[in-house]
Amino acid sequence: MKQILAAFLVLLMMASCKDEPKENNDATAKQQDTLSIAAVDNEVMEDAIIYEVNLRQYSPEGTFDAFTKDIPQLKELGVKVIWLMPMYPISMKNRKATGDLSIEDIEDPEEKKKYLGSYYSISDYRAVNPEHGNMEDFDELVETAHENGMYVILDWVANHTGWDHAWITDHPDYYTKNKKGEITDPINDETGEPWGWTDVADLNFDNPELRKAMIDDMMFWVKEHDIDGFRADAAHSVPTDFWETAAKQLNEEKPLFMLAEAESPKDLFHNAFDMGYNWEGHHIMNEIAQGKATAKDWDNYMTKIDSTFEKDDYLLNFVTNHDENSWAGTVKERMGDASEAMLALSYTIPGMPLIYSGQEYDMDKRLRFFEKDTISKTKGKVYPLLEKLGKLKMNHKALHGGVDKASYEDVETSADEKILAFKREKDGDELYFVANMSANPVKFTWKVNGDFTDFTSDKKMKISADQQMEFAPWEYKILTNQ
Repeated sequence: MKQILAAFLVLLMMASCKDEPKENNDATAKQQDTLSIAAVDNEVMEDAIIYEVNLRQYSPEGTFDAFTKDIPQLKELGVKVIWLMPMYPISMKNRKATGDLSIEDIEDPEEKKKYLGSYYSISDYRAVNPEHGNMEDFDELVETAHENGMYVILDWVANHTGWDHAWITDHPDYYTKNKKGEITDPINDETGEPWGWTDVADLNFDNPELRKAMIDDMMFWVKEHDIDGFRADAAHSVPTDFWETAAKQLNEEKPLFMLAEAESPKDLFHNAFDMGYNWEGHHIMNEIAQGKATAKDWDNYMTKIDSTFEKDDYLLNFVTNHDENSWAGTVKERMGDASEAMLALSYTIPGMPLIYSGQEYDMDKRLRFFEKDTISKTKGKVYPLLEKLGKLKMNHKALHGGVDKASYEDVETSADEKILAFKREKDGDELYFVANMSANPVKFTWKVNGDFTDFTSDKKMKISADQQMEFAPWEYKILTNQ
């Protein structure tokens, strides 16, 4: 009997030993699953392209699931970073409706249903808007992005909350007060007048408890939902030292990518953000397209950047985004026949190019901001161009645009007021961009020699320094030495 019992114990121990490695393997596999994408670092971002997702308008459903199924397709465009516009619950109180009206001004119950409010009027930083789905749907989006080699960053609105946020009643000391002691909407510091953002309440960052609560809410998405960074809305309206503290604490949990929406992002960079907005460059693009500025103005701007920013600073380049599309006009409205040349320019200058939802489908309408709308997903002229530009960006070190960006050198031409020409180079990889930045044909010469491949035609071409060239209005070429 003892022998039988001993044999049984031996078998039990053997079975236990067999199970133990299996548990370890399962744990290892689970850990590997969570590391399905490399940690964010400077090298990863050198050839990155960012895609801004307007979830509400991206599909008829306006859901996480509807976007998630299209994530693999974004590989065709070379997308490496997915930026989700705010997908949190939206406040009902003081919700924007139409014109100067708020939801309280609309009497018809059916009419009220049309007005979904601003994405930037948030009632809860730790939840998702049921309009888009549930938290499990969100997690699936992040997981799918990671499986496809893409990072997910969230739009973070730190400057204000919606009027339904629990802090309004639980922590009124978190908010800015007027002379009467009432919580107020955001005020323009320069004029002392309200911005007109009546659907949101201004937060007071002089309160240390608010700062802690805000960072805790940001950390929730990093720890619990594995997101990869934040795009800081109106970053310049929030104290820089808050962003510095937040970035330090968040990056201790996991390396993150931080993007600042700021008119003058220089002071925000080094201890807070990796990248800022190229608003000034974008406005110059618009002005050139409208005949209000010249190629020379662009040269002057690039000289200014070189002397103003640090070597490891870099900017987000775009021809459209959610603000420009809804409030300033479509790409065609603002840039007309210059649209393609400006898009090509946004990919070839130092920095990271942006694609906004619908841009890839030649979207030529202003998306409604407070109501449901939908982009049309018919591939036209822009989609194949973005595919080609994406491959160019990924395959040429000369287009590296991050901390270790390729060099940028102005190339002199005989018509510098109208012809924009520059050279990018890194590790022997060279690329030239040359464009007629005017609405008239231009003949010119430029000081370039060599054998190149023309990106626009895939043809080989030889150029000599004294060779006269003639470009049609808004014609451009991207020339590579490989």
